[in-house]
Amino acid sequence: MSTTAELLKGAAELFPDEVVTQAQVRHFDLPFDAGRFALITLDNGLDHTKPTTFGPQSLANLDLAIDQVEREAAAGEIVGVGVTGKPFIFAVGADLKGVELLKTHEQALAIGRGGHEVFKRLAGLAVPTFTYYNGAAMGGGVEIGLHCTYRTVSRALPAFSLPEVFLGLVPGWGGCTLLPNLIGADRAVSVIIENSLNQNRQLKGRQVHELGIADALFEGADFLEQSLVWTARVLTGEIEVERPVLDRGDAWDQAVARGRFIADSKVHGAAPAAYRALDIIAAAKNGDLQQGYDAEDQALADLIMGGELRSGIYAFNLVQKRGKRPAGAPDRNLARPVTKVGVVGAGLMASQLALLFLRRLEVPVVLTDIDQERVDKGVGYVHSEIDKLLGRGRINQDKANRLKALVTGVLDKAEGFSDADFVIEAVFEEIGVKQRVFAEVEAVAPAHAILATNTSSLSVSEMASQLKHPERVVGFHFFNPVAVLPLLEIVRGAKTDEASLATAFAVAKKLKKTAVLVKDAPAFVVNRILTRFMGEIQNVIDEGTPVEVAEQAVEPLGLPMSPLVLLELVGPAIGLHVSETLHGAFPDRFTVSPNLKAVVEAGKRGFYVHDSGTPELDPEVLALLKQGDTVLTEEQVRARVLDAVAQEIGLMLEEGVVAEAQDIDLCLITGAGWPFHLGGVTPYLDREGVSERVNGKRFLEPGVASVPE
Repeated sequence: MSTTAELLKGAAELFPDEVVTQAQVRHFDLPFDAGRFALITLDNGLDHTKPTTFGPQSLANLDLAIDQVEREAAAGEIVGVGVTGKPFIFAVGADLKGVELLKTHEQALAIGRGGHEVFKRLAGLAVPTFTYYNGAAMGGGVEIGLHCTYRTVSRALPAFSLPEVFLGLVPGWGGCTLLPNLIGADRAVSVIIENSLNQNRQLKGRQVHELGIADALFEGADFLEQSLVWTARVLTGEIEVERPVLDRGDAWDQAVARGRFIADSKVHGAAPAAYRALDIIAAAKNGDLQQGYDAEDQALADLIMGGELRSGIYAFNLVQKRGKRPAGAPDRNLARPVTKVGVVGAGLMASQLALLFLRRLEVPVVLTDIDQERVDKGVGYVHSEIDKLLGRGRINQDKANRLKALVTGVLDKAEGFSDADFVIEAVFEEIGVKQRVFAEVEAVAPAHAILATNTSSLSVSEMASQLKHPERVVGFHFFNPVAVLPLLEIVRGAKTDEASLATAFAVAKKLKKTAVLVKDAPAFVVNRILTRFMGEIQNVIDEGTPVEVAEQAVEPLGLPMSPLVLLELVGPAIGLHVSETLHGAFPDRFTVSPNLKAVVEAGKRGFYVHDSGTPELDPEVLALLKQGDTVLTEEQVRARVLDAVAQEIGLMLEEGVVAEAQDIDLCLITGAGWPFHLGGVTPYLDREGVSERVNGKRFLEPGVASVPE
């Protein structure tokens, strides 16, 4: 038995529940008398909603298929070997469920070596090898193709990436070594580091070709046929594939330096994966492939046994699974159809909501406001955004005309909402204003219409308390920018009924949002945690810690932006308002900073000025600050902030604000952009010992978002 087979057999025993991918070999004669050809098709026997993956048994199956074509190639029975996938899917990499089960460094090392040993055999065959990227290709799915001599890609391919760094791994089956040796270090850094750390940005088929990863691009409808014709022409010498000479001098070093700058700006040294990947890319400059593969094996094993990867997989599963099946959502069959949407307000937030409902539901959307100028401005915003989509080729002229015709604006709510099924308000954040608006809408909307509020911190139950039918009021809290952040906090009021809640979840799904059911508690989930987090930063500044020290203290978390940059994005006035709301509810834990109040009263947009292109503390704001004389170190600030967050999450779970700690993490990842390598926040608090120090227990069971014990 070969070493590879032994490795894979041992790994397969650890993972009995693997969804196994078959590697089926079939033969045919290529056109132009090019010769007999073997095609390996990767297929797990399920439809495209269950993408093909590589677990240990799947790799063993591929190994057996390569045994067969290796014999045929050596005997001169075939002129080439191709690899392709089932309809719509090529392969999406290693099976992460199996990775979660690994308990030792030796087991983790076996997975890396097993993949390498199988994939390398494609490069070692006696005939040219071809990969046909017919559908989604990620991670190991991309890497198997890098081991082949030639590659084609479908123009219809929707997603192509090496997402490992995003999850806390490195592309460890040849990606870090082969990709820079194929397309150069700079382009490889873009794919492996930059795209991964930009929320796992995907490439389309055309971009894969433009980058030089694929040698030819064909239409989706007859992709395999065209690829085989192209293959025949390559094999007969009619087509010669030329690849650029790579710059292995300063340009390579500069590319790696650019990657380190990107990693520093995104994770601030807090997660090791990007840096391990960059080390391997840097070493790949000498073209020694085996040295690169060995380094990938070590990096994979080290990272698999680290907390960041387990948190990354946990976060990935939250978004891909829990986010699609929200905890506590009612029976979807109770949902009522929504054929028209009303939006109360025509400001920027309301206009963004109108655009989203319009694009996703493609039903009439009507905006109202207090004067015609505002209404016209809101409708104008939606029209201009549709024009931008048209200009970028995202929609055609017919679709643009149809969408524009569906959006209207009126002053009279009776005229606008008399036949609406779903009305959402996005007006000034003041309870009296919201109650008045809902009373006006209830008087004119149909009896079945859902009344939704986009409030960020006010009580949904109180908002509905003066209505005849409070059971149809539901919180529907989006995050800004609406088009970018996936989270939608759906808030059940004290009297919200199941049908209204079910309709809200059905609408959220059509809007392609990640919906989380939230109890009607002050500021719900994200704003409550962020306000406690920001409040503690503000407290230490007020007490005397320099602003720079307070900001830098939380850099090791690798958050998407510093606390005061976030405050600037949200707006100091909104931050102050939410802190006042929470201070009213929980005065012992939430403070209202006199310095923040001074910044707002001075009309300042934040703590920074951006005149030089990089943020610098505004001397006028610093002059406003009245600080005490208690100066903390970065470590002391960080401990205080994390203790506060752990305490608040513990209290929220006791109150039943959400079903489980997993929902807290899902909210922070999708609503506040907290990193996958933290797993949101609770795995990090568990790993650092903060949860037990503050609450006397972990948030998650050992083995959930951590290495199994």
